[in-house]
Amino acid sequence: MSERALRGTRLVVTSYETDRGIDLAPRQAVEYACEKGHRFEMPFSVEAEIPPEWECKVCGAQALLVDGDGPEEKKAKPARTHWDMLMERRTREELEEVLEERLAILRSGAMNIAVHPRDSRKSA
Repeated sequence: MSERALRGTRLVVTSYETDRGIDLAPRQAVEYACEKGHRFEMPFSVEAEIPPEWECKVCGAQALLVDGDGPEEKKAKPARTHWDMLMERRTREELEEVLEERLAILRSGAMNIAVHPRDSRKSA
């Protein structure tokens, strides 16, 4: 008999417990707005730290907290250039020495430089 009573019920999907007699944690509604003008509220616990940005429920863009501070900007490292890395390995005097040596080799013709076919047409 008990098998027939349970047959057809959605035991996995439906919960038969109620919220009666349960005290829910105190909550607050926090409002967010995205760049496209969508405004929505998210419930947070009173004790929770409120994030300054949240994904918009409508379009998925970043929404910012209404009447709140914006997100903190991350400190970005400046990009290291080739020159910066070179200066970490050698002094300016050493670089000038190397440059003079290479220029002397190029001027003497001791270094065989392959000429690009386009460059040979221009000189002809």
